[in-house]
Amino acid sequence: MPIRDLDCLSVARRRKALCAVYAVRAQERETWVALAGEPAVAFAENCGFMARPGQLVLVPGPEGKVQALFGLPAADVRDPFMFGRLALDLPEGDWCVHVPDDVARDDVILGFCLGAYCYSLKTQDKAPAQPRLVVTAGERKGLAAQMARAICFARDLINMPANLLGPSDLAREAKGALRPLGADVEVIKGAELDAAYPLLAHVGNGSERAPRVVLARWSGTHAGKDAPLISLVGKGVCFDSGGYDIKPSSGMLRMKKDMGGAATVLALAWLVMAQDLPVRLELRLGCVENSVSGHAMRPLDVIRSRSGLTVEIGNTDAEGRLVLSDLLYEAGESAPALLVDVATLTGAARVALGPDLPALFCNSDSTAILFAEAAEYEADPLWRLPLWQGYVGWLKSSVADLNNIASRPMAGAITAGLFLEQFVKSDQRWAHVDSYAWNDSSRPGRPEGGDTPGIRALFRVIRSLCGTNDTEKT
Repeated sequence: MPIRDLDCLSVARRRKALCAVYAVRAQERETWVALAGEPAVAFAENCGFMARPGQLVLVPGPEGKVQALFGLPAADVRDPFMFGRLALDLPEGDWCVHVPDDVARDDVILGFCLGAYCYSLKTQDKAPAQPRLVVTAGERKGLAAQMARAICFARDLINMPANLLGPSDLAREAKGALRPLGADVEVIKGAELDAAYPLLAHVGNGSERAPRVVLARWSGTHAGKDAPLISLVGKGVCFDSGGYDIKPSSGMLRMKKDMGGAATVLALAWLVMAQDLPVRLELRLGCVENSVSGHAMRPLDVIRSRSGLTVEIGNTDAEGRLVLSDLLYEAGESAPALLVDVATLTGAARVALGPDLPALFCNSDSTAILFAEAAEYEADPLWRLPLWQGYVGWLKSSVADLNNIASRPMAGAITAGLFLEQFVKSDQRWAHVDSYAWNDSSRPGRPEGGDTPGIRALFRVIRSLCGTNDTEKT
C-alpha cells in the first residue's frame, strides 16, 4: 500500500478559474465587506451566517463566480482540524483560502487534507468529485503536506481489516515505506525472534500468523556521529482477541486498531526521514497477533524476558506491555537521547481521559515539560499521568519478578506504565504514550476510524532536540 498522493491539493496555473474562501471572525463585518463585497455579505447574513467557528456559507462572487465565507475562532484559539470542513462542504473546483496573518497557512493545508481523507474498500466506478485546495509548488512538498501524508498513511494502516493486515503485512508495509528514504530495515522472525524477544514471541504463539519485529535504522544527511539518537517503539498487535482471557464480542469490534501505536511511530519515522532532520533514528515495531489456540499463552505462564526479569502472565489480555518490554530494553542498549513508545495499551487511560487525550508518562519532569510545551504549541494535546512509585508493589508475583497485571483493579494505565518502566534504564530519557488511535464519530478533519493523536507534538519534540524548531506551526 503506497503512501497516498494528496489529490486534494492543486498547484493551479490559471488564476482566473479559481474560487475564493475568505476566513473571517465574528464582530469584524467591515473585513467581510472588504473581502467579499457588501452584496455578498448581505446575502450571507440573510442565510444566517454569523462567522461561528467552522461555519461556511457560499455567496455570489464577481463575474458570476461563487465565493465563500468561513468562520474562525478567536485569535488565541488554534484548531487545524476545523479547515477539514472545507474539504467536505465546498463544491467541486479549485479554491484559494484567504486567512488573516495570525492564522498559520500550514494549518489550512493540514486540516484540508485531513478533512479530505476517506478509507473505503467499496467497489465503485468513479470517485466522487471533490474540492481542491490551491497551493504553491513549495507548499505541496512542504511540512504540512508531508505531515498530512504521514497521518493518512497511518490512518490507512489502522483502518485496514485484520484479515488484510497481519504481522507480516505490517512489517512489509514498514519496509516499503522506509527503505525508499534510505533506512536500513530488518525484519526479524522465527527462531531469531524467539531468542531475542521472548515476551513478544510468547504473545504471538497462539496465532498461525507468526510475529515479526521491524528494526529500522537511519541517519539524516546532515546528521554527524554525535547527532541525537531518537528511538521509537510501537505496539503492533494486528488483532487482539484477548487470548484465553478472551474479550467479549463487543470488546473485539475495534481490535484491528490495536496496532495503532505501531502505525503512529511508523508514520512519525517516515516524516522525520522525509524532512531529513539532522538526527539518528531507530524504529522498532512489535508486529503480532493475540489469538486463542492450543499454542496460545496461558494465565500463570512464566517467561524470562530479554532483560532477564521473569514475568508471570496474570492476564493474557494485558499483552501490549509484553510486546513492548523486550523492544524497550533493546532500544535502551543504544543509549538514545530520547526513547518514546506509543501503544493502544489500556482501557483505563480512556476511562480517565476519553478518546481524544493520549495519556503521557515520563520518567523525568524535564521530559514531560518538553512534551507539554510541544503539545500546547501544536494544539495536539497530551495529558501527563504519574508513574506513581507507590503502586509498583501491585505488580509483585509470588513466583516471578513481575506480574503483567496489578493485584488491584485500580490505576490500570499507571500500573501498565510502571510495568514498562521496569525495562527502561533509570537514567534513560523516556516517554510512554497510551493512545486510543481512533475516532468514534466523524468530525471535521477527523473522520470516524483510525487516527494518530499526538503525532504532531511528538514531531515537534524531535525537532527541538536537533535545534530545528522555529515559529512554523504544523
